[in-house]
Amino acid sequence: EAAAGGGKIGQVVSTTKTDTWSESVASGAFSDIVTGLTVAITPAATSSKILIIVNGVLSAGSGSMKVGFGLFRDTTQIDLGDADSSRPRLSKGKTETGDPDYVAFFSTNHLDSPSSTSELVYGIKTCSASSLTKTLYLNRSVNDTDNAYTNGRSASTITAIEVGA
Repeated sequence: EAAAGGGKIGQVVSTTKTDTWSESVASGAFSDIVTGLTVAITPAATSSKILIIVNGVLSAGSGSMKVGFGLFRDTTQIDLGDADSSRPRLSKGKTETGDPDYVAFFSTNHLDSPSSTSELVYGIKTCSASSLTKTLYLNRSVNDTDNAYTNGRSASTITAIEVGA
């Protein structure tokens, strides 16, 4: 039986953000790249692919509890839905957090083909479904009340895995 060629795992780089993050985001806009939730990787060959795995939690300011996100390689948005009229192009979302004491889980797995041997930085930008400017939060609920039964703190992770040709 012949062995399969290619698909060898190279570098694995991962960042876990355990503190919280927030940013006020205008209607229909993305936040800046979430601070502290990025990975940098330099592919060994232009034929390498980069598997990006993202997991975390988001919440949105009162009045709109729907959140989503976009995955970016440097300044280029990747892992996104097709363009269709004025609909936003997201990686995943939008999802419902429920109420100000809850968070929404988000995740994606994307196999990127950057055709590069330069350093690449991957990260996410968040967005809300509100027609108003809203504050978005990572790793915490909106209320973030200090008690043992309602609110908790979470961790979010982004991982880059180089897959050889």
